[in-house]
Amino acid sequence: MAFKKVLTGLLLLDLAVLLTGYFLTTFTALNLIFSDIVIQTMCYSVIAGISLFVFCRGENKDPGSQTMHILVAITVKLLLEMVFALIWFQVLKKTYPFTLLIFFILYLAFSLYSIIFMLNTLKRKSL
Repeated sequence: MAFKKVLTGLLLLDLAVLLTGYFLTTFTALNLIFSDIVIQTMCYSVIAGISLFVFCRGENKDPGSQTMHILVAITVKLLLEMVFALIWFQVLKKTYPFTLLIFFILYLAFSLYSIIFMLNTLKRKSL
């Protein structure tokens, strides 16, 4: 049940980011590439989804296992984001100023969503 709620919120965040990106690329004179925004949004969405799936699996476990699931979820998120950053900047050579700005804005948006969900869940439940 909780994971469906997370997935719905994640899809709404994706929709908001994609609509904002579309309007920024269409109606402003910024050198943004919409396909870069779509690719980054989908990658961050998958990373956040995997992390939150691991977190939600640990919600119904005993306290020791729940703590381990939280740590694994955060570690997986960090490692996948590092791999994504490495591929994005080193392999694809996407180092234009607006691409860097969008990269970090999307990183913050999806990280805040994950952190807020985890903190709200942990606030209701004691370990």
